[in-house]
Amino acid sequence: MDLKILLDIARKSIYTVFDKSLQINKDYYISSFKELEEQRATFITLTLNGNLRGCIGSLVAHNSLYDDVFINARKAAFNDPRFNSLSYEEFNKIKIEVSILTPAKLLNYSDIEDLKQKIIPYKHGVILKYKNNQATFLPQVWEQLNTFEEFISSLCKKANLDFSILYKNPEIYLYEAIKVKE
Repeated sequence: MDLKILLDIARKSIYTVFDKSLQINKDYYISSFKELEEQRATFITLTLNGNLRGCIGSLVAHNSLYDDVFINARKAAFNDPRFNSLSYEEFNKIKIEVSILTPAKLLNYSDIEDLKQKIIPYKHGVILKYKNNQATFLPQVWEQLNTFEEFISSLCKKANLDFSILYKNPEIYLYEAIKVKE
């Protein structure tokens, strides 16, 4: 399957909010690309002028690939709590990136140094969990936070935790992403 079809689905999903007369033919996509029926977890990232404009996704596969892209594209555009709803003017300028995630795997590690050795920058996305706090960074976040310390420190902050939480060995899950972007 050409992954660019996922960009088409994501863009049309957002566009149909602005133009209610446009209908997307899901059956056409599914009959043309059987992989769209597989259960997969995805993240949709929107950027405007190179800056983040929305990012929403699923860490666990619970929808078909088609539905996950369709739903998360709309959520990234209109329901990311960090941003106002996307305007039509912005829609015409955004770039879309679709990330298909591999299933996350719990990482066994003994201490921070061991953790540092096991996480591979630019390859691994990371989920950090401690009690009721959780956050994730996609593998592409390494492009902005390219040292282990920057990446993990920012991930802890995103989860409303201090970096020192690593001394309590929180749950760390790793995953990878196949991505396609405009």
